[in-house]
Amino acid sequence: MSPVTATLLRHRLRHLRHQIRLNSTSVSPPPPHFNLPLNHPTYLIWSANTSLGKTLVSTGIAASFLLQQPSSSPPAAHSTKLLYLKPIQTGFPTDSDSRFVFSKLDSLSLRRRIPLSISNSVLRSSLPVAESMRRSLKVSESGMCDLNFSEEKTVTGAPELLCKTLYAWDAAISPHLAAEREHATVEDSVVLKMVEQEMECGSQTNVLCLVETAGGVASPGPSGTLQCDLYRPFRLPGILVGDGRLGGISGTISAYESLKLRGYDVAAVVFEDHGLVNEVPLNSYLRNKVPVLVLPPVPKDPSDDLIEWFVESDGVFKALKEVMVSVYLERVERLNGMAKQAGEVFWWPFTQHKLVPEDNVTVIDSRCGENFSIYKASGDNSITQQFDACASWWTQGPDPAFQAELAREMGYTAARFGHIMFPENVYEPALKCAELLLDGVGKGWASRVYFSDNGSTAIEISLKMAFRKFCVDHETLLSLSEDAEEKKHVDVKVLALRGSYHGDTLGAMEAQAPSPYTGFLQQPWYTGRGLFLDPPTVFISNGAWNLSLPESFPQTASEESGTFTTRDEIFDKSRDTSTLATIYSASVSEQLQEYSESSQSAHVGALIIEPVIHGAGGMHMVDPLFQRVLVNECRNRKIPVIFDEVFTGFWRLGVETTADLLGCKPDIACFAKLLTGGMIPLAVTLATDAVFDSFSGDSKLKALLHGHSYSAHAMGCATAAKAIEWFKDPETNHNIDSQRGTLRELWDEELVLQISSHCAVERVVVLGTLFALELKFLMLSSLYASLYAKSLLEMLREDGIFTRPLGNVVYLMSGPCTSPEICHRLLAKLLKRLGEFNRA
Repeated sequence: MSPVTATLLRHRLRHLRHQIRLNSTSVSPPPPHFNLPLNHPTYLIWSANTSLGKTLVSTGIAASFLLQQPSSSPPAAHSTKLLYLKPIQTGFPTDSDSRFVFSKLDSLSLRRRIPLSISNSVLRSSLPVAESMRRSLKVSESGMCDLNFSEEKTVTGAPELLCKTLYAWDAAISPHLAAEREHATVEDSVVLKMVEQEMECGSQTNVLCLVETAGGVASPGPSGTLQCDLYRPFRLPGILVGDGRLGGISGTISAYESLKLRGYDVAAVVFEDHGLVNEVPLNSYLRNKVPVLVLPPVPKDPSDDLIEWFVESDGVFKALKEVMVSVYLERVERLNGMAKQAGEVFWWPFTQHKLVPEDNVTVIDSRCGENFSIYKASGDNSITQQFDACASWWTQGPDPAFQAELAREMGYTAARFGHIMFPENVYEPALKCAELLLDGVGKGWASRVYFSDNGSTAIEISLKMAFRKFCVDHETLLSLSEDAEEKKHVDVKVLALRGSYHGDTLGAMEAQAPSPYTGFLQQPWYTGRGLFLDPPTVFISNGAWNLSLPESFPQTASEESGTFTTRDEIFDKSRDTSTLATIYSASVSEQLQEYSESSQSAHVGALIIEPVIHGAGGMHMVDPLFQRVLVNECRNRKIPVIFDEVFTGFWRLGVETTADLLGCKPDIACFAKLLTGGMIPLAVTLATDAVFDSFSGDSKLKALLHGHSYSAHAMGCATAAKAIEWFKDPETNHNIDSQRGTLRELWDEELVLQISSHCAVERVVVLGTLFALELKFLMLSSLYASLYAKSLLEMLREDGIFTRPLGNVVYLMSGPCTSPEICHRLLAKLLKRLGEFNRA
């Protein structure tokens, strides 16, 4: 090879690797609302590598299903149908897997004297394919032609075989290369939509559908996306064609693990016998939970038509068919019974079971990126898609590519570390996670990371930290010596805002104002250990941002309230010198003074706030100026400041930390939910050196005596580290504005303003990944317990949007990686349904 050729080849390989890497992190969105039939079995036919006999297996399964002897045929034999789909075919027309299945079934039906109606069609192809078949066709913008080639043999009343190639390219190379060279690309979403359309078989039940992939499990599709990722939104069960050759055990296990790591179910492994007894170690690895079937050796003579081989293999294919049918029936039976069983054994959180009939239970088969795959048993059984607009209770962030990346990271970490106790130990995932946190959300103020397992416990820890710091600063700390003669009682309370919510554990509930969550029926011990202030809020109504002040504010303050032209004005720090800032400061100072005088034995030992947005309290947006004033007033009094960013942190509101929105820093901050991308529980409490030093001493009793068995568990830390890096990297998160360091605007401004002006809407809040609206309700409302929004939610679910309300508040929540196009579709559906809801 000449030096010039070698240089060009290396350059070309670098380019291709770059393209595949980009495609693996930016999978095009799946069809917005697919519907997969489940009234008959459908299987993906996978292979550990190319040229291992996927099409032979597909042909054998088809023969076993269609060519039954009349005595064993069901009464409705004439309706028996097998649909064979080959979505991606290269090397066409010389290589045509659908043509192979078509011709072999034709020969086998003649051999067995069983009539069969057969057809084969090729729907779309590249221009070189069309030219090779001497067809003059119009070429689309993508470079594909509507080929619409077909051949058929019809026998009335006979079982039916339909073979279809969906997309074909001329070059016998990997699909991504063929698509590029022939200038005929196909997006993933287009491939999936075509597969969905072609799988539709109406209400027929005696049907089997096979979807045969191209090459190996991880071979790229036409866009460069690996096929195991390309077909993942459908999560069809699979048959894995393994490798019976030398080295085939390793390849087969690798392919199997690639599928399982992405959430696929593998019903069986089948491979050609090469005399190496590969089935023994494979059965040992699979622990006999997945059947391993062995086919006779395939004749090597190219002139052999393989008919005798198919006859010899009939017993294996019949056994494989029985496995496929059995796995399908078990799956449907389980799905059909899950809603009833759930109602009998679950105790759902925040749920009144008497209000949830069996029909209202959502049966979720899987999740892919932002979407649930929902099982629907009414009419024809099917799997359909719903966008998870709850972001699974505010934790979720991954798109499909990131979900697969996190699954790999978790698998690696579990295999390497399992679980390790944390005190006095260090291991890479925990250290890397802590370093990223201090260089990210804690940059410029935090120096220590305290790990826990969920947001509520992170809050408990933060309160202990803050109270200790307060006592040290105000010299009220008791001697920790066990023989101390004098015991002082220090009553330390919090300063917090009404409508905030800091968790379900007892201490966290004491740090919030009375609410439906703290009533006697929920928490008989609740006393509300704090001074709770009414906050001013901002929202959009009738197309404008408005400021609403509590009634407790002086009359002069109302003169300063009004509207804002843009949301950016609300966060503008020039407001710090406004008259309103002075009013806020005076009001906070006055209330702190009154509280101190009326409760001389009590001390406000910590300020705790949810920055900017009160989540569980109704998605209220607090005036950031007011919260900034609060922080300053507490700083002047040496009251430690806690930011509860469990909900708001890690890009939920469009920035990595809401400290950037407020323009001020805390002493302590809590993070959870999106910390790990929503994949696994983990929480952290960040603190300054000064807070850490308040626990320093010679006695262990002065240390922070708090912890969890799973503190800093390796899987959580590794996942968090991956999520932190992924979300802020413009190459992996295309929503990042690299210049501003924020998310780009996800929600269409025009639609937002239209919704805010709708007669059924009281107010709207939109920020980062959050869109929320409060419905107008003229009658007396029970707020959180209100069922007023129920009919609207049912309509949204019909439209493929899964959401749960907070009383009359309906919200849509995307992930940091969700495209603005998807958010636009969500708002458009919501606006349409608001009209129907209002008329109802």
